[in-house]
Amino acid sequence: MPIILAIIVLCTLRFFEVWRFADLSWWWIVGLMGVAFIWFEFVEPMLGLDKRKAHDVDAQRRKDRVAGRFGSRKKK
Repeated sequence: MPIILAIIVLCTLRFFEVWRFADLSWWWIVGLMGVAFIWFEFVEPMLGLDKRKAHDVDAQRRKDRVAGRFGSRKKK
């Protein structure tokens, strides 16, 4: 996610020609976009980071369901 934010900031600064970013070539920004594409399409799935996030969401949903089922019973 930080790489996406960096791309947005660089595009904004370059577009509005702020300070030293006015002389920055658009190719640097396009290159950073290429790095982001490679990261999200190839490296992240290869390392299993996308599955880990999905697994964490499923585990939390499972915990909430169990807590809801057993937490809602009233003791007599």
